[in-house]
Formats: sequence, structure tokens, C-alpha cells
Amino acid sequence: MLLEALVACAGVTLRAVATATGVDLQDAVIRAEGDLDFRGTLSVAKDAPVGFKSIRLHFDLKSQADAEQLSSLMKLTERYCVVYQTLARSPDIHVEYVAAP
Repeated sequence: MLLEALVACAGVTLRAVATATGVDLQDAVIRAEGDLDFRGTLSVAKDAPVGFKSIRLHFDLKSQADAEQLSSLMKLTERYCVVYQTLARSPDIHVEYVAAP
């Protein structure tokens, strides 16, 4: 689910940035992959961490834009993609619960 959210956000952001900057983007295939130890998630090994150790985000772009335009497109996509920035910056998270009677 996390990787799907990252790909979806990156795709929407890429398209918005391309439109805003006038980059003709004919097609884009975005995929994400990551490494995690399922033993932690499944509670099989108490010493195994829960969560991704690394994530890789791949963009296959079809465009007539030059290398400089595509580089700028990617930098701006990284900068404005909310999911990417959230993962890259590890926000403070606070958990709260209410017990129902």
C-alpha cells in the first residue's frame, strides 16, 4: 500500500509539474520497489525490523524534452510529491486512542 501511494502521488505530481512547466510528456511508467523483512511484519523473528529498509522509485519517461528539462521535471516532482517528501523526512507521528466502554 505504501509503494502504491508513492507511485500514485509521484504520477499525479509528475503530470502537474509537466503541465505547469510546459514539458511535453507523452507517456510515463512509474514503479516502486522496496526491501523489507517479512519476518518482522509477521512477528516470526522479534529481532527483524518492521518496515522498509530501502525504497526505489523508477520513472520511464517518453518525451521530446531535452535532458535539462527532464532533470528539472524530476527535481520538481521529488520536491512537490507529498508522499515522497513525507518518506524522505520521517515526520513526527503521535498515536492516540480512546477505549470504548
